[in-house]
Amino acid sequence: DTATTLNAMHPHILVVRHHCAGAALLLSQHVDAAVINAGDGRHEHPTQALLDALTIKRRIGRIEGLKIAICGDIANSRVARSNIHLLSTLGAEIRLVCPPTLLPAAIDSMGVDIFTDLEDGIAGVDIVMMLRLQTERMEGTETPSQREYFNLFGLDRNKLMRAAPQALIMHPGPMNRGVEIDSATADDVEKSLIRTQVEIGVAARMACLEALAGGGGAS
Repeated sequence: DTATTLNAMHPHILVVRHHCAGAALLLSQHVDAAVINAGDGRHEHPTQALLDALTIKRRIGRIEGLKIAICGDIANSRVARSNIHLLSTLGAEIRLVCPPTLLPAAIDSMGVDIFTDLEDGIAGVDIVMMLRLQTERMEGTETPSQREYFNLFGLDRNKLMRAAPQALIMHPGPMNRGVEIDSATADDVEKSLIRTQVEIGVAARMACLEALAGGGGAS
C-alpha cells in the first residue's frame, strides 16, 4: 500500500531510510521512480560510502593503495558494509578493528584483514575511520562498559601515533565523544576530516539527485 500510494504521486525520485534491510530494494520493485537507499537497517548506506570516498580522494588525491582501518561496531554498521564494498573496489586495503562480539557474520568473505586490538589494527594506516556503538541494535550482545570500551577501542592521540604520520581521521557521525573517540582527536584541525565529510556529503547527494533526475551537469 505504501509503494502504490507513493507511486500514485508520480515522483521522479524517492529517498528511503528504513530499519529493515532490503527495504529500499523492495520498494524499487514496486514503483516507477528512482529509489535512493539512504540506509536500510544493518545492510547498506551507499551515499555515505560515496561521500567518504570523495572526501578521501579530495584530500589525498587517490584511494588505490591506501590502508584504511574501519574501527568500532562493525556488526551493526551499514556504513562499514558500504565502505568495505566501495573502497576495496577502488583499490584500498581494508582493515576491520573491533571486539570479536562486534564482527558480522560471514566476515571472511569480505576480503578484509581483521584485528581485535586497536593499536595493532591502525598501525601504519593512512585513514582511521571510527564508528559509534549502536546500542539500539545490540540484542543480547555482550559489550564492555563505555569506559572499558574507550580504554580498549577508543581513539585518542596516543593510540593514533601507531598510525602513519600523515594519517587522517574520519567518522560518519553521530559521534559518542569519550566512547569511540575523544574530543581532542575528533576536533584536530590538521587530521580530522569529520566536518569535511559533512560538507562533501551535501554535494555528493546533490550529484546523486541530479544524475537520477537526468541533469545534464552530473558527472
